[in-house]
Amino acid sequence: MTTPVVLFVCVHNAGRSQMAAALLEHHAEGRVRVLSAGTAPADEIHPVVLNSMRELGLDLADRQPRVLDADIAQEADVVITMGCGDTCPIFPGKRYLDWALEDPKGKSPDEVREIRDDIDRRVRELLAELTA
Repeated sequence: MTTPVVLFVCVHNAGRSQMAAALLEHHAEGRVRVLSAGTAPADEIHPVVLNSMRELGLDLADRQPRVLDADIAQEADVVITMGCGDTCPIFPGKRYLDWALEDPKGKSPDEVREIRDDIDRRVRELLAELTA
């Protein structure tokens, strides 16, 4: 049995996709390989996202947003898009899920916590499916 590879994609790779990647890595404990990228990456992860994740004991300070390219996408079994709409390219042969989530940029800490907790719920459901 091979380890499934999940790719989380959003526009800036500075919020939703970074939170999802960190949460899946945390919960999967090596049972899933996790990647994240953005169609137009930011320079850094949003500070409010960093703080929100630290509240769960997950430090994203060493992570850097990166650009989505064909090489990254080809590694994935499952691609989860988060609000990038038509800017997210489609790579044949991949399973796609679209999670409609608000962008945490410019949101209050409480709003970011709500987004984070929604992502956490979705990640746990995905993990249960992938490891069943």
